[in-house]
Amino acid sequence: MKTENQKAWFFVLPVLLLVAFNALIPMMTVVNYSVQETFGDNLFFWEGLTWFEQILRSDRFHAALGRQFMFTALILIIEIPLGIAIALSMPRKGFWVPVCLVLMALPMLIPWNVVGAMWNIFALPDIGLMGYFLNHVLGINYDMTQDPVAAWVTIITMDVWHWTSLVVLLAYAGLVSIPDAYYQAAKIDGASNWSVFRFIQLPKMKNVLTIAILLRFMDSFNIYTEPFVLTGGGPGNSTTLLSIDLVKIALGQFDLGPAAAMSLIYFAITLLVSWLFYTLMTKDDLN
Repeated sequence: MKTENQKAWFFVLPVLLLVAFNALIPMMTVVNYSVQETFGDNLFFWEGLTWFEQILRSDRFHAALGRQFMFTALILIIEIPLGIAIALSMPRKGFWVPVCLVLMALPMLIPWNVVGAMWNIFALPDIGLMGYFLNHVLGINYDMTQDPVAAWVTIITMDVWHWTSLVVLLAYAGLVSIPDAYYQAAKIDGASNWSVFRFIQLPKMKNVLTIAILLRFMDSFNIYTEPFVLTGGGPGNSTTLLSIDLVKIALGQFDLGPAAAMSLIYFAITLLVSWLFYTLMTKDDLN
């Protein structure tokens, strides 16, 4: 009978304790607040599921959730195909490979709040380079501080600039891992570029694209810093995503009970949709 070495758990224990401290304990605090009401001085009153019912029936929550889903859908529709296209156009060998990889990684190295502030200055209609160019050179009436459509275009463009690189790098990693024998066989068969992409490259990139879609969904669905710094949720509430609305309820109105309930619902939606994405994209592998 083989003896199992239980000492390995001592190496895992620090990680488990760190996860428990950073995730489980705050989560229990949120759960505690979600079923109670507090008026300060550490006084709590039991509310049960009242906050959950209030949030789920709230038009404000439904509107913010709809904006959040629309933002995430637009991000996935733009960034996934764009990232694949850029990865396909990048060189596989030679001097330009590290140059392209470094250039692709640069936007992701910039902190989120800096990205928001940078694009805020860049897109201002009077002093921003992009705003001035659109208004005075192209003659487009652009003002993200007054026009909801312009605000949406700006936050979408900002996120595409910031995070398409992640999809590019993952797709590129999948492409360079494909053996040359596949391409040689396709060349002998006289396959077109589309056939090579459809039957060789895309299937071989499936695993990395699954990771890319899951990461981009979770990140874009929980995004807060960049759009908040860029538009503050405005004009009006046009760009008030669910994450921004949650912070407004928790810190602006100091309604900790409803905010805790909303955060748990938010978390459950993220887990559910991520599981659906993963199940659908790995359906063939599971069969």
